[in-house]
Amino acid sequence: MSNEVKLNENGISDAGVAENRVSETEINEELPAEVFPPAEQRLAQIVEAALMVAGRPLGLDELSSLFDDQERPSPTAILKALDRIRGECQTRGVELKEIASGYRFTAKQELAGYLARLWDEKPQKYTRATLETMALIAYKQPITRSEIESIRGVTVNTQTIKTLMERDWIRVVGHRDVPGRPALYATTRQFLDYFNLKSLDQLPSLAELKDFESLNVELNFEDLRQTVKTEVEPDAELEKAVARMEQEQAIGAAMDDAGIAEPEVVPPTPSVH
Repeated sequence: MSNEVKLNENGISDAGVAENRVSETEINEELPAEVFPPAEQRLAQIVEAALMVAGRPLGLDELSSLFDDQERPSPTAILKALDRIRGECQTRGVELKEIASGYRFTAKQELAGYLARLWDEKPQKYTRATLETMALIAYKQPITRSEIESIRGVTVNTQTIKTLMERDWIRVVGHRDVPGRPALYATTRQFLDYFNLKSLDQLPSLAELKDFESLNVELNFEDLRQTVKTEVEPDAELEKAVARMEQEQAIGAAMDDAGIAEPEVVPPTPSVH
């Protein structure tokens, strides 16, 4: 019997090729478990899916509540999963953002021009007066209406305040302890969420802004680009509407500070004739 060993075209014996294939198979079976641990991969999938279908930002507490007590991951594990998702988004059209209310997916800014074609309606535009008022509240909060007027040099239209309050971008946080007790305005969590900000610290510094047009670009405002020198005096109905909104927000803030729950509204029982 011949003990001759046959070599292939690469000079390797058939037995060597078979042994090499076995080694490669063993390595390939072990690598996924080492590089992508199943538990971590599964956690990232659950977190990613939750953020996709929620339709709103989710915080760590809400993400944690997705799991039973027995399988609930630690906050550190959830943060690690979020970091992994953020890294995987680098080559995608969306990015994972941490904002005031939690985490959410947003389209990358450079794709906005293409995505805008999905909607027939153009985004609402804001006058320079609205931008200036919003900027002063954001940077100087808490601030009163008279203080805004003093800085701008013109009367603040009540419609401007009403628009910002209806958008839930500003709210009444108290009253200045001076005659008349004017309302103090500050920004809301919704304001931060709308502009993809986690906190006010992420606002561009005033030193970086040459004018309010720069602020418009930084915060992605849509502007009519009109130079407004004066504003129309507000009518009585608008004044009353804003006053009611200020009063309701002030009462709500006082109740929150005192730890008083908002009373449940019980519908009246219909009378029987």
